[in-house]
Amino acid sequence: MTEEAPRPSPIKRFGTFSGVFVPTLLTILGVIMYLRLGWVVGNAGLLGAMAIILLASGITLSTGLSLASIATNTRLEAGGPYAIVSRSLGQEVGGAVGVPLYLSQALVVAMYIFGFREGWVSVFPGHPALLVDLAVFAVVFTIAIISTTLAFRVQYGVLAIIVSSLVVIFANPSGWTGLGDVVALGDYRGTSAGTHARGFWIVFAVFFPAVTGIMAGANMSGELESPRRSIPAGTLSAIVVSTLIYLLLAAWLAGAASPDELVTNYTILIDRSLFGPLVLAGLLGATFSSALSSLVGAPRILAALGQGGVLPGGEWLAHRGRRGEPRRSMLATGLIVLAALLVRDLNVIAPLITMFFLITYSVINVVMFVERSLGLVSFRPTLAIPRSVPLLGAIGCGFAMFIINPTLSLIAVAVVVMIYYYLLKRGVVGARADVRSGIFVAFAEWAAARVTEYSMDNFRAWKPNVLVPVQDPAALRGEHGLLLDVCRPEGTLKILGLATVETAAEMTPRIAGQGLAFRRDALFTTWSIIDTADFVTGICAGLQALGSAFFRPNVLFLRLPDEPARYDSFEGVIAEAKRLQVGVMLWAPHTKAGLGQRRVVNLWVRAGDPRGDVAEALRETAANLAILTAFRLARAWRAELNVISVVESDDGVAAARDYLATLRELCRLPRTAVSRVLVGAFEDAVAHGPDADIEIIGLRVGVALEHARELVLRTRASCLFTADSGHESAVA
Repeated sequence: MTEEAPRPSPIKRFGTFSGVFVPTLLTILGVIMYLRLGWVVGNAGLLGAMAIILLASGITLSTGLSLASIATNTRLEAGGPYAIVSRSLGQEVGGAVGVPLYLSQALVVAMYIFGFREGWVSVFPGHPALLVDLAVFAVVFTIAIISTTLAFRVQYGVLAIIVSSLVVIFANPSGWTGLGDVVALGDYRGTSAGTHARGFWIVFAVFFPAVTGIMAGANMSGELESPRRSIPAGTLSAIVVSTLIYLLLAAWLAGAASPDELVTNYTILIDRSLFGPLVLAGLLGATFSSALSSLVGAPRILAALGQGGVLPGGEWLAHRGRRGEPRRSMLATGLIVLAALLVRDLNVIAPLITMFFLITYSVINVVMFVERSLGLVSFRPTLAIPRSVPLLGAIGCGFAMFIINPTLSLIAVAVVVMIYYYLLKRGVVGARADVRSGIFVAFAEWAAARVTEYSMDNFRAWKPNVLVPVQDPAALRGEHGLLLDVCRPEGTLKILGLATVETAAEMTPRIAGQGLAFRRDALFTTWSIIDTADFVTGICAGLQALGSAFFRPNVLFLRLPDEPARYDSFEGVIAEAKRLQVGVMLWAPHTKAGLGQRRVVNLWVRAGDPRGDVAEALRETAANLAILTAFRLARAWRAELNVISVVESDDGVAAARDYLATLRELCRLPRTAVSRVLVGAFEDAVAHGPDADIEIIGLRVGVALEHARELVLRTRASCLFTADSGHESAVA
């Protein structure tokens, strides 16, 4: 019998006040406000403390603005920060941030319970610490698992207690003596730093975790009536209200006690209030509420991680009950919290938890910055903010991380990176659409714009961008290995299928299959099919159309036709390529030898004046592409390279050898390359050259292709004839 799917109707949806504002405010107004704010004022002075509060709140406010802007652009799914990051940067990045964020949310529950216990034991010192921890956990867990509605109702009571505690603090006329004699800038007497600068940042590091609870409401994104409205309004309101409370309390503390008292007495708020027990109740309520908020929010992140396929057993974790409660994720989270309570001491990892929160905030800002920078029409939030806000937020989060603890910051970043690479390698099932392609497109467009601003004559940046026209995909399979060796590692390949209306449907999947095969062999390959009845017309049209492309072809790869009747049309194609300043590789395979053993490459070059300009000589003889191709093949095959020149008589042998020596040096050919000079007519000399698996010979435009076929027969080897485009240089 199958389990009935949960109906969406009974699921309780929460509004801005109950679902976002209250849990966020209660998480921010916690232990540090009651027990450490006086220490901050005593060390930094009133103005210094206010600067610390405003700086810390400014970092979280920028993150809150980024979160709010993203929320107004789209309806957030369950998972809060994880959902935001996944939608923009992909499931892998979302999971890399979401997993440690979830663990931090779970472990921080134990830390809040420890904080509650310390306050409780101060009133009832005879109560065993472990029993207090377990009792508080049992109460918090029971409330959370019964229903989120009950948890939020409990938080109303806690909010009332905290507000009452603030009232009795400010209402005591004898506790506050005024601001007349306050210390504006402190001397950081309560820190071990020897300078004001270091002391300021030490105090900042102690205070900053107080303001890191801004995601408490966003974690409930899947159960809000209107996340688009509630998250911005609730989060930003909570940040502003909490900042004002901290500033007012700092002013009250500065006028209530001396710096020495503030630094040494952590319970100064309790001692100087109108009714101390109510302030103590506020302290206990703040820790209890923070634990409850985190225990309600963490399972939502875990369920979203499971639903996104990030975690093994994700379907089990993602299951929700009839009322929409992620009870299985709640049970898993409860076990983690219970284990942490039994460990007893989380002080070592407490700063690491803060690091994971800050990484999450930083990535939220990065998401906003990326979305804002891409300018995609899909990103049109109703709350638009300038790019400087998320940029400053991301920088501020990173800055705060390394101020608090540089070592743990690096560890936290390393953990996130390792999770990312694990997810990337494993592959995330159910990956969703994101804007990563938009990022790459934007970068490519920027790069294309920069490239087109510069001349093509950047000889040092030359790489083979090869265009291969194809009428018969089967022939391309035979040239697969040669094209890989010519193009890889940095070159590109463009396959141009030449089809008729009748053959296009049959050719398209075959061309695509060939293109994917090249990609699997780590060669960037694209392909397209054009409808043409004439081979020459199709190639010329392709060359002209692709001339303005980003990866515009600079080499046209042709196979010497078997039918001599087609030579004239091929000569026209070569001439058109020359006119368009595209190099040519004319492949003429030997019918029996093929590429042989791929151990020897013969490069034939015309000798020039050894005392002249070699670069100019190579341009005049159109030998640059031949030399570059020979070098690439010899490197790919780890083959022997013979550099051969032919002279008419013995009188030219010495000069030819000197020229080849200079050419080898300037062109930086392998040290193992062998120079050879043959005497006689070229057509006769090639027949007596060293045996090779491929002969690379310069192709002069205007020479009949019958000559090329004859050279294949004379060399008894496959030949690759090349013609320069004018944009490559072997000496660059």
